[in-house]
Amino acid sequence: QKEELLAEIRQLQQKQEGFVREITDLQETVEWKEKKIGQYGTITNLEVATNGEISECVTKDGLSNSSNVVSETSHVFKSEDCTEDIRLKRLLDEREFLLQQIKKLNGQLEEKQNSKIEKLHLEDGVLENGPDMHVIDLQRDANRQISDLKFKLAKSEQEITALEQNVFRLEGQVVRYKTATENAERIEDELKAEKRKLQRELRSALDKTEELEVSNGHLVKRLEKMKANRNALLSQQ
Repeated sequence: QKEELLAEIRQLQQKQEGFVREITDLQETVEWKEKKIGQYGTITNLEVATNGEISECVTKDGLSNSSNVVSETSHVFKSEDCTEDIRLKRLLDEREFLLQQIKKLNGQLEEKQNSKIEKLHLEDGVLENGPDMHVIDLQRDANRQISDLKFKLAKSEQEITALEQNVFRLEGQVVRYKTATENAERIEDELKAEKRKLQRELRSALDKTEELEVSNGHLVKRLEKMKANRNALLSQQ
């Protein structure tokens, strides 16, 4: 009976040591998860550059706890959405202005061409009798103005193309940033759920350890009682 009790005590001690190791591992895992959640507080800041490009700058200071991640992330991206909206509105306003300019230039070009044709018709009689310096000057001036208008029109079309490409790029970046925010929130929720699970396992392991310690204490007392009884018997002999 004594050997059985000793064997049972050794088994309980081994189980207790195993639970202590498990508790240590769980505590380390919880700390790692908390650190991981804290790292997700490192929110990506978005800065709109002067040429329309958007650069990314990662802050070095993480959030003190995981509960601030969603609110901070939402605040940053709401601010960036506001900046993007302002940028897009300005670009669209510029685009509308350039379209109006093109329309105006096309109208001026058409007027100049019509004016040139009318002047040529009016001066047909003079041209039949020989070149007139005044008519030649008018033609040169009309040709020069037409060339200027064509140059301005081509330049405006290039600017519009560049602005449209910039708008498309900004819209794509806004979509990517919103997707990144949603992914960060999803990962944070998963980490929080896993943390709660680990904490439950830790509490369960601590309860089991406490039970083992109580059981071990009872067995030790029984062993001591048996030793005392044996010593009493030996002394009586």
